[in-house]
Amino acid sequence: MKIIKTLIATSLFLSAQAAFADTYIHAGKMIPADSDKVFKKMTIVIDGNKIKSIEKGYKKPGQGDELIDLSDSTVLPGLIDMHTHITSQYGPRANVERFTLNAADYALNGVKYAELTLQAGFTTIRNLNDEYNSSVALRNAINRGVVDGPRIFTAAKALSSTGGHIDPTNGFNSELMGNPGPKEGVVNSADDARQAIRQRYKDGADLIKIASTGGVLSVAKSGQNPQFTDEELDAIVATAKDYGFKVAVHAHGKLGMERAIKAGVDSIEHGTYMDDETFELMKKHGTYYVPTVLAGKWVAEKAEIDGFFPDLVRPKAAAIGPLIQNTLSRAYNAGVKIAFGTDSGVSAHGDNGKEFVYMAEAGMKPIDVIRSATYHAAELLGESDTLGTIEAGKFADFIAVKGDPTDDINHIRSIHFVMKDGKVYKQQL
Repeated sequence: MKIIKTLIATSLFLSAQAAFADTYIHAGKMIPADSDKVFKKMTIVIDGNKIKSIEKGYKKPGQGDELIDLSDSTVLPGLIDMHTHITSQYGPRANVERFTLNAADYALNGVKYAELTLQAGFTTIRNLNDEYNSSVALRNAINRGVVDGPRIFTAAKALSSTGGHIDPTNGFNSELMGNPGPKEGVVNSADDARQAIRQRYKDGADLIKIASTGGVLSVAKSGQNPQFTDEELDAIVATAKDYGFKVAVHAHGKLGMERAIKAGVDSIEHGTYMDDETFELMKKHGTYYVPTVLAGKWVAEKAEIDGFFPDLVRPKAAAIGPLIQNTLSRAYNAGVKIAFGTDSGVSAHGDNGKEFVYMAEAGMKPIDVIRSATYHAAELLGESDTLGTIEAGKFADFIAVKGDPTDDINHIRSIHFVMKDGKVYKQQL
């Protein structure tokens, strides 16, 4: 009996020791992303899912601690994509699938896309529109540890006006079209706007996404006309603030996006037809720009394929898509705040990293591109206390790459290590 008690006590001691063990990462280079500095030979100490400390040199782990040797790599914060559609992916059958896929289909597809996104180094995403609130269910499943994926902040069903870019019945025949309202995300008055925001709150959304202008992929004629009145926008922003929501705005045309900026929204997505006046307005109001160059290039490429897009969509894709990269270049030079976003779900999930290369091609310094997907993305999310940089007290979200992406941004596409919340999801030799 005494031997058994001793064995039990020893087992409990070892279990307790393991439970309180730290994880040490030896980083050959480290880009904390709180500035433009790159540090060499650093140790990151992790306690559970948080960063415990950051120390110069390679510190020796204590007995029972775990060592992850990334001394031949550059370690960065986990990446953040501020514009995704995680439960869908566009293809030639996308408009047919609106009639054939059920809520469960979208949710299950989202499981696959979430894992691809995490493996690509994106430990956090902002999801800006879905079907059936499927991204809410996916977020909850990831948070419970049921499936693997990035940390999700979702807008659930985005808001539009009747016939606007995100009206879910665009392209339907007259019998199916019906008259969707605020519950379905269609807003035509200030009162509708208030009801729609409150419905998103009830549905479990984390933020609000609206379409203040026309768009490319909607089966509707205009890609840039304004689609909300000043009164509607004021009601959206005021009600969103009451519920603690930030507001992201799909916009291509100048007038619609400037109305939204003046109303006090937090970010403009795409922003194709911005000009110098728009840039100054954004700086005045502190509005972020999320460019999605990848989506622009993707739709422009697909517009060259006969039959890929519906007839109403193809000319919009050909006209708008190629312009976004130049808009980013001008916005960056004007000093507009920029956060990283891809619109993945238009292009393929897992290809998010292509955006880094396109942003650098637009003239952004590599460190500024990196900070757009870390520091600035976290600020736009309102999560600077927990995400976006390598600092003590923040979540243990990291990626590692060979080479230094501040020298060549292409290195950031070769991710061989991914940690989220202190757990390793990818580790390749």
